[in-house]
Amino acid sequence: MHTNQARLVILIGFFILLAAATPSRAQGFISPLIGYDFGGNSGCPQISNCEDKRTNLGVAIGTMGAILGFEEEFADAKNFFGRVGTQSSSVITLMSNIMIVPAIGPVHPYLLGGLGLMKTHVEFTRADVLSLSNNSLAWDLGGGVTILFAQHVGVRGDIRHFHSTKSFTIPFVETTTPPEEKVSFGRASAALVLTF
Repeated sequence: MHTNQARLVILIGFFILLAAATPSRAQGFISPLIGYDFGGNSGCPQISNCEDKRTNLGVAIGTMGAILGFEEEFADAKNFFGRVGTQSSSVITLMSNIMIVPAIGPVHPYLLGGLGLMKTHVEFTRADVLSLSNNSLAWDLGGGVTILFAQHVGVRGDIRHFHSTKSFTIPFVETTTPPEEKVSFGRASAALVLTF
């Protein structure tokens, strides 16, 4: 079931990528990113004044046309729900996003939104005797700016909001029965941009 959802999201993304790219003006890119999560179920209640930041690493690949673009992004947030002793957790996202990305010289402000998959994984012991994984369809919205310093090199920064459509068991909560919630969080990130 979940494999079929992943294939459908990737297939839809591929066709959107083909439709959004105008052959004479499209510019492909690959963009490794580093960021941190805030709000929602993350360890930071807000974007600033947070001492318990969770690092989020990922990479995006896509294309930017004259106005529209598309990206496929994979990101992994280790210890998203925290780490207690031998217990650890992660949230992985694979998102297909449509971008509105007008070019103003070397500056490309953008808004984006899309659908994809969110996977939570929790390990309760060092030997992985007990683990818990959940998959869900998810959506994201965000915006940012890309600045190209040279013909094929630049940087970008953005803020995005991620939200699952299914409720997950939230680990490491000190109650007899851990609550079930839809996982949501924001992410602020910076990235290198390599165009081709």
